[in-house]
Formats: sequence, C-alpha cells, structure tokens
Amino acid sequence: MDRKVRVVQYGTGKMAVYTMRYVYEKGGEVVGAVDLNPDVIGKDISEIMGGESKGIKVTAVEHAEEMLKQVKPDIVIVETMSLLNDIKDAFLLCAKLGINAISTCEEAFFPFNSNPTVTEEIDNLAKKNGCTITGSGYQDVYWGELIAAIAGSTQRITKIKGSSSYNVEDYGIALAKAHGAGLTIERFDDEIASVDRITDSERQAIINKGEYLPSYMWNVNGWLCSKLGLTPINQTQKCVPQTYKEDIDSSTLGMTVKAGDATGMSAVVTTETKEGITIESECIGKVYSKEDYDKNEWTIEGEPNTTIVVARPATVELTCGTIVNRIPDVINGKPGYVSTDKLDELKYLVKPMNEYVRD
Repeated sequence: MDRKVRVVQYGTGKMAVYTMRYVYEKGGEVVGAVDLNPDVIGKDISEIMGGESKGIKVTAVEHAEEMLKQVKPDIVIVETMSLLNDIKDAFLLCAKLGINAISTCEEAFFPFNSNPTVTEEIDNLAKKNGCTITGSGYQDVYWGELIAAIAGSTQRITKIKGSSSYNVEDYGIALAKAHGAGLTIERFDDEIASVDRITDSERQAIINKGEYLPSYMWNVNGWLCSKLGLTPINQTQKCVPQTYKEDIDSSTLGMTVKAGDATGMSAVVTTETKEGITIESECIGKVYSKEDYDKNEWTIEGEPNTTIVVARPATVELTCGTIVNRIPDVINGKPGYVSTDKLDELKYLVKPMNEYVRD
C-alpha cells in the first residue's frame, strides 16, 4: 500500500489511549473515532490520547455509519465490551460497509465455540462485502501463539495447563462487572457461578441460542485446538469467586469492595480432545490488592515437560501493541470472520504498517 493505513477507533476508553498513539507511531493515521459517552463526544482525539490536536473529533455512536462512509477507513479497531453480543452491532456495521475490523473483545478471539449464530451472521456479511473481521489482543500471543510455538518443540504432549492473572481495574467497568467484582458471595453464586451448573446438552442449547457467557479461556481453548489441529470432544468451565481479607477501593467500579466480597473471579476451562490431549486453562481477573501482580504461566506436560512464566507483563500495552501490529494481517486476510490462528504469524512492524499491506 503506497499510502498511510486509515484507522477508525471505535470506543475511546482506557485502551484507546494506547492504540491510537501506537497507530500513529507505526505509520498509520486515525481518521475517525466513535463513542457513546457524552463526555467525550465532540472532543478532539488528542484530548484522549495526548499530544497535539489531530483535527479528529469523537463521533456519537448513532452517527457512526455516516462517518465511516465519509472517511472510508481501511480498518476499525473496536474496543468497547467483552462479549460478542455487546459488539455485534459494531462488527455488523463494519461488515455491511465492507470495512475490516479487529477487536479486543475477549470472546471475539474465537467466538465459534461460544456464539456460533452471531459469528456466522457476521461471517456471511463480511464474505459478501469482502472484508475481514477478527479478535486479538494479549491472548493472541501469551495464551495462543507462544503456547503453540512451544508445542511445536515438544515430542509428545499429554496436557497443556495455563494460568493468567490480570487487574480488572485496567480494563474498565464492563470487564470488572463481568468478573463479578464487587458482588457479595451470594450474588456471585447466583449471577456468575450458577450459569455453569448445567449439563453439556443444556450448555450447548444456550450456546446455540447465543446466550452463553464464556470465560476468556473458553475461547482461548478453542483457539488452541484450532491452531494445534486438535478435535475438542468435551469442554467445561467453572467460575470461582476471589476474595481479600481487607477492604479494597476500586476506582473503576467507583466503590469499596468489602472484605470477603468478590474482588473478581477465577475461571477454569477444561477441554478434552479426540487426540488424548487435555487443555486446562485458568484466568484470574480481580481488583488487585497491594500484593498482587500480573502473571502468565503455562506448562506443557509430555516429553519433555516445559514451563514458561511471564511475570509482571504490561498486559494493557501488550494488548494494544498486538492489536496494532495485527492490522496489516487483518487487511491482508481472507473475507469473513477469521480468527488469528488463520492469519499470518504476528510480527513486529519495523517499517510503517502500510508497507506490510499487500496490494
């Protein structure tokens, strides 16, 4: 591509501060922004990301289609919510207009196993109009490509076991609430944990209706199976509340989480495969105490056993860096809803991003 990649930022919260700056630093340009928060609508994006005025004002959601038609971006970065149903309208709008899109929405990473109906709807429209839709972020590398690469150096695998923790304060109120942060243990059990006390057939029926609430690892396990060529035959998840011995103030929730109440949750997803390999992955998302820090640990059991630990990863920045470095891959991708295991291998962009886009 012999011009700058044109990007629209959909959602201008905490993550957008980084992604918009990274777009410029990687040689692209932000040509539009969308939000529903009246406090930011009409503001120049520089008031969000910092730096000099860019001459690009935040557009209200109801005027997003008109703006997209006018600025004609190459790709839209969707950074709003964590479930596919919550970003469905944004993805469908992009697919309708034939605009590529990438999202930090955790379910969007591999929604085929949690919301196939909506995924198929997006996929069909994207194929019809010749654009690529996908989800990416921290999990793309640290729960995905990194584990697949280590598997490639292993002679025999019996089990893949992973655990990752993150501070829900860094990702906004929607994510914090999705983890049950701030709920009493009784309400957590009623609203979060009880969802998974069902049979496999009941779960599948909910999935088929597009009403399932997957933990992040539900989609990650699906991505890993797809990447490694494994055939899932059974998958379950269990959500357990996390607590702390003292009160913790949450600026994101705007409240104090009382000692003994849920600061967030641990979600464990277990996948059994036809090939005999079990994947057991856990994500721990909570309001951190002063002792907590991000940690990513994975073990591949077999011949040989291998464990990798990434201590204190800058999860927000790594998420945003992955999204921006993925942009050329998405633009180059085949039309449809394409998970990143089917895209080019993620790479560091040494040159301006447009030089990686195939004509």
